[in-house]
This record gives sequence, structure tokens and C-alpha cells, in this order.
Amino acid sequence: MKTLKTQLSRFLVSAAVLFSTMIIFADNATAQKQATFIKNIVIVHGAFADGSGWRGVYDVLVGKGYHVSIVQNPLTSLEDDVAAANLVMAKQDGPVILVGHSYGGIVITQAGANPKVEGLVYVAAFMPEVGESAIDLAKTMTPAPENGVGAPDENGYFFYNKEKFHIGFAGGLSKADSDFMYDSQGPISFKAFSTPVSVAAWKTKPSWGIVSTEDKSIQPDIERNGYKRGKSVVTEIKASHVVYITNPKEVAAVIIEASKKALSK
Repeated sequence: MKTLKTQLSRFLVSAAVLFSTMIIFADNATAQKQATFIKNIVIVHGAFADGSGWRGVYDVLVGKGYHVSIVQNPLTSLEDDVAAANLVMAKQDGPVILVGHSYGGIVITQAGANPKVEGLVYVAAFMPEVGESAIDLAKTMTPAPENGVGAPDENGYFFYNKEKFHIGFAGGLSKADSDFMYDSQGPISFKAFSTPVSVAAWKTKPSWGIVSTEDKSIQPDIERNGYKRGKSVVTEIKASHVVYITNPKEVAAVIIEASKKALSK
């Protein structure tokens, strides 16, 4: 009887050890999976737009388990826009993939210094060097004739030209959707466009870049040149400046790739 009790006791101890080991292995596997997968995506929109155009990309990412936050940057100054991005990133519960479209590329280049940022995704965006502004980069090539960015108004804000908005900015959208975007556009201050970045986060963090090959607002070669300088992983998509609206699945795919590979680079 005593021998039976001893054997039973040893069995129970062995079972407990085995069960504990299985839990440890499971926890390690979960931790490993979490360590190689960045779930927090923070998106910074560009000039003449707001965050609502990102709904298609948002839906794809959320459907795959990501936590997506979209910054409504005020476009009043680079400092204000970086502060808006940092405010949103402060609410994230872990590492972040920071995404920027157009002028938003200027913002994420500066805001990407935030220690939570592990990777940067530039979507038809400016990718500046330290000391460069959006205007500096725009001047590196002759604008497309369809480009509708003129001089700032009497208050120091740029508005996109109405006659050129559809072909120059929102190509690929219906006229009705383009008209809505025009009427809800976010004007951007001269101060925001002309302030150079003091930090280039892409120098220390991995980056991905999307070139919109039919872009009329930023010359595609300006995008290519920036991404080449930053040694970004580049994807080219045949689309207009609003590639994130017309091609949400392709844009989301690049963000997903960044979320899975940023920590290994």
C-alpha cells in the first residue's frame, strides 16, 4: 500500500512538472510570436486630406488583427503635426509601425525618433534628409502639369486647385468622390511645408516605400530618390497620389510586411 502511494505521489509530481513545462513552452511560443509581430499601426495623412480616406486600409488591417490608429494632424506646422503623432503613439501598448502619406512622410521622418517606432512606411511620400523640407524636395524636379499646388493664400495656407484636383490629386476616384475630397480638403500652412526636419528616423530604423507610378502631385522619381537614399524596401503600384484609397489591399500588404520584418532588421 505504501509503495502504491509512493508511486502515485511520484506520478503526480512528474505530471505537474510536465504540465508546468508545457505551459512554459506555450508562453515562450506566444512571446516569440508577439516579439516578431508588431500589431500597432499608426497612420499619418498628408496635405489636402484627412484620415478618413484610410478606411479601406484600416478595414484590411483590423480584419487581420492589427490595432490601427489614424492621426488627424492639424497641418498647421511640422511641430504641431509631430506632436499630434506622438500624442497618438503615447496611447499604444507596445512597438509601432509608423505610416505616412505624401507630406506625412516629412512628419514620420521626424516623429519616427519616438522610441516606440520600430519601422517606417512611406506611401507616395516625401522622405527627407536632415535639413530638408517638403518644399525643398518638391523643387528637385519640375512639377507635373496636372499638379494643382499653387502659392499660399493671404493667410499663409496652401489649397489644392479645384480644376486640377481630380486629375492631379485624386486620380482613379469617381468625380463625386473627388469633389467630396476637394471640398473637405485640409489646407496646409507654408510653415509646415517649409520647415526642415532635424531628425531622419530612417537612418536608424528600417523603412518601406510605396511609389505611385501615376502620381501627379509628387513626381514618382522624387519618391524613388528618397527611398533609394533611405535603403527602403520599395513597392511600385500603378496608381495616383491617393493610392491608399484606390489600392488599399496593396498598401495594407506593405504595412503587414513591415510589421513582420521590422524587428528582424
